[in-house]
Amino acid sequence: MALELDCKIISKLAPVNGQSARGAWVKQDFVVEYQDGQYTEKAVLQAWGADRVKDLDNCQVGDKIKASLKIQGREYNGRWYNDIRVWRITRLDGEQSDNYTSSFSTYAPAPQVPDAAETYTAFGASTAAGTQVKSEPESGDDLPF
Repeated sequence: MALELDCKIISKLAPVNGQSARGAWVKQDFVVEYQDGQYTEKAVLQAWGADRVKDLDNCQVGDKIKASLKIQGREYNGRWYNDIRVWRITRLDGEQSDNYTSSFSTYAPAPQVPDAAETYTAFGASTAAGTQVKSEPESGDDLPF
């Protein structure tokens, strides 16, 4: 599964080095800002490996990039954690940060949020005029999320 995110780098954290059974490793976290419908969202992405950290060094805070992502989950001491790892960084001004090529297609943007005049509750929706609209859960379960 290929995920791509058009975003702007707003912060770069310091690289972290370590040693594992497989050898030395390096990673660097960075914060990006992206548009999700009418809202601006932020996310922390991780550049793993010396090559990806070097690619990130070629980008500055404020640069607009296209990040090709891989989402991974892992368990540690009975708890689960998610990582959003970047495997390719492409600057949107046309300069590509690495020489990887991809034949993957991107996913459609997230669905638009309802009109701001509407507010939703767990099992029904009420409009600004105060009329009640009954809606059934689509997936068949009764969880509101």
